[in-house]
Amino acid sequence: MRKIKKEIRIGDFVIGGNNPIRVQSMTKTDTRDVESTVNQILMLEDYGCEIIRVAVRDLEAASKIKDIKKSIHIPLVADVHFDPRIAIEAILNGADKIRLNPSNINDKEWIKKIALLCKERGIPIRVGANLGSFKEKPKNLEEALVESVKKEVQILNSVGFENIVISAKTSDVLLTIKVNKMLSEIFEYPIHIGITEAGPLRDSLIKSGIGLGILLNEGIGDTLRVSITGDPVEEVIAGYNILKALGLRKHGLEI
Repeated sequence: MRKIKKEIRIGDFVIGGNNPIRVQSMTKTDTRDVESTVNQILMLEDYGCEIIRVAVRDLEAASKIKDIKKSIHIPLVADVHFDPRIAIEAILNGADKIRLNPSNINDKEWIKKIALLCKERGIPIRVGANLGSFKEKPKNLEEALVESVKKEVQILNSVGFENIVISAKTSDVLLTIKVNKMLSEIFEYPIHIGITEAGPLRDSLIKSGIGLGILLNEGIGDTLRVSITGDPVEEVIAGYNILKALGLRKHGLEI
Protein backbone atom coordinates (compact mmCIF):
# COMPACT_ATOMS: atom_id res chain seq x y z
CA MET A 1 0.00 0.00 0.00
CA ARG A 2 1.29 3.43 -0.92
CA LYS A 3 2.48 5.57 1.97
CA ILE A 4 0.47 8.78 1.74
CA LYS A 5 2.59 11.91 2.01
CA LYS A 6 1.91 15.63 2.20
CA GLU A 7 0.72 17.14 -1.08
CA ILE A 8 3.14 19.55 -2.76
CA ARG A 9 2.50 21.60 -5.90
CA ILE A 10 5.20 21.80 -8.57
CA GLY A 11 4.03 24.03 -11.40
CA ASP A 12 0.78 22.51 -12.69
CA PHE A 13 1.32 19.18 -10.93
CA VAL A 14 0.54 18.11 -7.38
CA ILE A 15 2.67 15.31 -5.97
CA GLY A 16 2.23 13.28 -2.82
CA GLY A 17 -1.13 12.22 -1.46
CA ASN A 18 -2.89 9.87 -3.86
CA ASN A 19 -1.62 11.73 -6.92
CA PRO A 20 0.12 9.79 -9.70
CA ILE A 21 3.81 9.03 -9.25
CA ARG A 22 5.44 11.46 -11.65
CA VAL A 23 8.22 10.61 -14.10
CA GLN A 24 11.12 13.03 -14.07
CA SER A 25 14.25 13.39 -16.19
CA MET A 26 17.25 15.70 -16.40
CA THR A 27 18.65 17.53 -19.39
CA LYS A 28 22.12 16.67 -20.69
CA THR A 29 22.63 20.10 -22.28
CA ASP A 30 24.39 23.25 -21.13
CA THR A 31 21.53 25.20 -19.56
CA ARG A 32 23.10 28.44 -20.83
CA ASP A 33 22.34 27.17 -24.35
CA VAL A 34 18.63 27.97 -24.36
CA GLU A 35 17.84 26.55 -27.79
CA SER A 36 19.48 23.16 -27.19
CA THR A 37 17.96 22.89 -23.72
CA VAL A 38 14.46 23.77 -24.93
CA ASN A 39 14.72 21.31 -27.83
CA GLN A 40 15.72 18.50 -25.50
CA ILE A 41 12.93 19.29 -23.03
CA LEU A 42 10.33 19.38 -25.81
CA MET A 43 11.54 15.99 -27.02
CA LEU A 44 11.25 14.63 -23.48
CA GLU A 45 7.74 16.08 -23.21
CA ASP A 46 6.79 14.12 -26.33
CA TYR A 47 7.80 10.93 -24.52
CA GLY A 48 5.77 11.80 -21.44
CA CYS A 49 8.31 13.48 -19.15
CA GLU A 50 6.34 15.31 -16.47
CA ILE A 51 9.03 17.21 -14.53
CA ILE A 52 12.41 18.31 -15.86
CA ARG A 53 15.53 19.11 -13.86
CA VAL A 54 18.27 21.30 -15.30
CA ALA A 55 21.80 21.83 -13.99
CA VAL A 56 22.25 25.44 -12.89
CA ARG A 57 25.99 25.76 -12.39
CA ASP A 58 26.34 29.53 -12.43
CA LEU A 59 24.42 32.80 -12.38
CA GLU A 60 24.29 32.95 -16.17
CA ALA A 61 22.57 29.56 -16.32
CA ALA A 62 20.09 30.73 -13.68
CA SER A 63 19.30 33.83 -15.73
CA LYS A 64 18.36 31.64 -18.73
CA ILE A 65 15.56 29.85 -16.87
CA LYS A 66 13.03 32.55 -17.75
CA ASP A 67 13.79 32.10 -21.46
CA ILE A 68 13.61 28.30 -21.27
CA LYS A 69 10.29 28.47 -19.44
CA LYS A 70 8.70 30.47 -22.26
CA SER A 71 8.91 27.48 -24.60
CA ILE A 72 8.26 24.43 -22.41
CA HIS A 73 5.10 23.01 -20.85
CA ILE A 74 6.27 21.07 -17.79
CA PRO A 75 7.63 22.18 -14.40
CA LEU A 76 11.32 23.05 -14.30
CA VAL A 77 13.53 22.13 -11.34
CA ALA A 78 16.74 24.11 -10.86
CA ASP A 79 19.56 21.87 -9.62
CA VAL A 80 21.85 24.05 -7.52
CA HIS A 81 25.16 23.23 -5.83
CA PHE A 82 27.73 25.16 -3.79
CA ASP A 83 26.62 28.76 -4.41
CA PRO A 84 23.32 29.77 -2.76
CA ARG A 85 23.21 32.97 -4.84
CA ILE A 86 22.48 30.76 -7.84
CA ALA A 87 19.38 29.41 -6.09
CA ILE A 88 18.14 32.96 -5.46
CA GLU A 89 18.69 33.87 -9.12
CA ALA A 90 16.93 30.69 -10.29
CA ILE A 91 13.90 31.50 -8.13
CA LEU A 92 13.75 35.06 -9.43
CA ASN A 93 13.88 33.75 -12.99
CA GLY A 94 10.89 31.45 -12.59
CA ALA A 95 12.10 28.01 -11.50
CA ASP A 96 9.16 25.85 -10.37
CA LYS A 97 11.24 24.02 -7.77
CA ILE A 98 14.74 24.23 -6.31
CA ARG A 99 16.93 21.25 -5.53
CA LEU A 100 19.51 21.91 -2.82
CA ASN A 101 22.25 19.46 -1.93
CA PRO A 102 22.74 19.58 1.87
CA SER A 103 26.36 18.48 1.47
CA ASN A 104 27.36 21.68 -0.32
CA ILE A 105 24.65 24.24 0.50
CA ASN A 106 24.39 24.16 4.26
CA ASP A 107 24.88 27.72 5.50
CA LYS A 108 21.90 28.33 7.78
CA GLU A 109 21.38 31.98 6.92
CA TRP A 110 21.51 31.41 3.17
CA ILE A 111 19.14 28.45 3.42
CA LYS A 112 16.72 30.64 5.37
CA LYS A 113 16.92 33.35 2.70
CA ILE A 114 16.20 30.80 -0.02
CA ALA A 115 13.32 29.32 1.99
CA LEU A 116 11.69 32.69 2.63
CA LEU A 117 11.87 33.63 -1.05
CA CYS A 118 10.44 30.24 -2.05
CA LYS A 119 7.69 30.65 0.54
CA GLU A 120 6.80 34.05 -0.88
CA ARG A 121 6.53 32.59 -4.39
CA GLY A 122 5.00 29.22 -3.54
CA ILE A 123 8.00 27.26 -4.80
CA PRO A 124 8.97 23.91 -3.22
CA ILE A 125 12.49 22.90 -2.27
CA ARG A 126 13.86 19.39 -2.69
CA VAL A 127 16.42 18.54 -0.05
CA GLY A 128 18.44 16.13 -2.15
CA ALA A 129 21.21 14.26 -0.35
CA ASN A 130 23.71 12.32 -2.43
CA LEU A 131 26.37 10.04 -0.98
CA GLY A 132 28.78 11.03 -3.74
CA SER A 133 28.76 14.62 -2.47
CA PHE A 134 30.16 13.83 0.96
CA LYS A 135 33.71 15.17 1.40
CA GLU A 136 34.69 12.09 3.38
CA LYS A 137 33.04 8.69 3.38
CA PRO A 138 31.03 8.40 6.61
CA LYS A 139 31.38 5.35 8.84
CA ASN A 140 27.63 4.82 8.96
CA LEU A 141 26.40 5.63 5.47
CA GLU A 142 22.65 5.44 6.01
CA GLU A 143 22.74 7.45 9.23
CA ALA A 144 24.89 10.13 7.60
CA LEU A 145 22.49 10.51 4.68
CA VAL A 146 19.43 10.65 6.90
CA GLU A 147 21.05 13.19 9.25
CA SER A 148 22.08 15.32 6.28
CA VAL A 149 18.45 15.55 5.17
CA LYS A 150 17.15 16.09 8.71
CA LYS A 151 19.49 19.01 9.40
CA GLU A 152 18.51 20.84 6.22
CA VAL A 153 14.81 20.22 6.80
CA GLN A 154 15.12 21.57 10.34
CA ILE A 155 16.61 24.80 9.01
CA LEU A 156 13.75 25.14 6.51
CA ASN A 157 11.19 24.41 9.22
CA SER A 158 12.74 27.06 11.48
CA VAL A 159 11.35 29.78 9.19
CA GLY A 160 7.99 28.05 8.78
CA PHE A 161 8.83 26.46 5.43
CA GLU A 162 6.99 23.18 4.82
CA ASN A 163 6.86 23.06 1.01
CA ILE A 164 9.47 20.31 0.92
CA VAL A 165 10.36 17.23 -1.11
CA ILE A 166 13.14 14.96 0.14
CA SER A 167 15.49 12.49 -1.49
CA ALA A 168 18.62 10.49 -0.72
CA LYS A 169 20.43 8.79 -3.56
CA THR A 170 23.43 6.51 -3.80
CA SER A 171 24.81 4.19 -6.47
CA ASP A 172 24.30 1.25 -4.07
CA VAL A 173 20.87 -0.29 -4.57
CA LEU A 174 20.50 -1.88 -1.13
CA LEU A 175 21.78 1.23 0.67
CA THR A 176 19.39 3.44 -1.28
CA ILE A 177 16.47 1.19 -0.37
CA LYS A 178 17.41 1.21 3.32
CA VAL A 179 17.87 5.00 3.50
CA ASN A 180 14.59 5.73 1.74
CA LYS A 181 12.72 3.42 4.08
CA MET A 182 14.19 5.36 6.99
CA LEU A 183 13.24 8.71 5.45
CA SER A 184 9.72 7.50 4.78
CA GLU A 185 9.31 6.60 8.45
CA ILE A 186 10.63 9.97 9.65
CA PHE A 187 9.04 12.48 7.27
CA GLU A 188 5.57 13.24 5.94
CA TYR A 189 7.06 15.01 2.90
CA PRO A 190 6.90 13.47 -0.58
CA ILE A 191 9.95 11.48 -1.61
CA HIS A 192 11.78 11.61 -4.93
CA ILE A 193 13.53 8.31 -5.64
CA GLY A 194 16.39 7.29 -7.89
CA ILE A 195 19.67 5.41 -8.08
CA THR A 196 22.51 7.82 -8.80
CA GLU A 197 25.39 7.12 -11.20
CA ALA A 198 23.49 4.08 -12.41
CA GLY A 199 25.55 3.96 -15.60
CA PRO A 200 24.77 3.05 -19.23
CA LEU A 201 21.39 1.74 -20.34
CA ARG A 202 21.64 -1.95 -19.43
CA ASP A 203 23.29 -1.38 -16.05
CA SER A 204 20.87 1.38 -15.14
CA LEU A 205 17.80 -0.62 -16.11
CA ILE A 206 18.90 -3.46 -13.84
CA LYS A 207 19.86 -1.29 -10.84
CA SER A 208 16.94 1.11 -11.16
CA GLY A 209 14.44 -1.63 -11.92
CA ILE A 210 15.41 -3.48 -8.75
CA GLY A 211 15.91 -0.48 -6.46
CA LEU A 212 12.99 1.66 -7.53
CA GLY A 213 10.78 -1.37 -8.02
CA ILE A 214 11.27 -2.52 -4.42
CA LEU A 215 10.67 0.97 -3.01
CA LEU A 216 7.58 1.57 -5.13
CA ASN A 217 6.18 -1.85 -4.28
CA GLU A 218 6.51 -0.91 -0.60
CA GLY A 219 4.62 2.33 -1.18
CA ILE A 220 7.63 4.65 -1.18
CA GLY A 221 8.14 7.27 -3.90
CA ASP A 222 6.13 10.19 -5.25
CA THR A 223 8.39 11.15 -8.15
CA LEU A 224 11.16 9.14 -9.78
CA ARG A 225 14.05 9.45 -12.17
CA VAL A 226 15.84 6.55 -13.79
CA SER A 227 19.38 7.90 -14.13
CA ILE A 228 20.96 6.73 -17.40
CA THR A 229 24.21 7.82 -19.02
CA GLY A 230 23.27 8.99 -22.51
CA ASP A 231 19.91 9.83 -24.08
CA PRO A 232 17.49 11.13 -21.40
CA VAL A 233 14.54 9.84 -23.44
CA GLU A 234 15.54 6.37 -22.22
CA GLU A 235 15.08 7.61 -18.64
CA VAL A 236 11.47 8.51 -19.31
CA ILE A 237 10.67 5.27 -21.13
CA ALA A 238 12.25 3.24 -18.33
CA GLY A 239 10.42 5.21 -15.64
CA TYR A 240 7.04 4.48 -17.19
CA ASN A 241 7.89 0.84 -17.74
CA ILE A 242 8.80 0.39 -14.06
CA LEU A 243 5.55 2.04 -12.96
CA LYS A 244 3.45 0.04 -15.41
CA ALA A 245 5.10 -3.24 -14.40
CA LEU A 246 3.93 -2.55 -10.85
CA GLY A 247 0.47 -1.43 -11.92
CA LEU A 248 1.08 2.10 -10.65
CA ARG A 249 0.45 4.03 -13.86
CA LYS A 250 -2.16 3.20 -16.47
CA HIS A 251 -0.88 5.80 -18.90
CA GLY A 252 2.39 6.33 -20.68
CA LEU A 253 3.98 4.81 -23.72
CA GLU A 254 3.46 1.21 -24.74
CA ILE A 255 6.96 0.10 -25.66
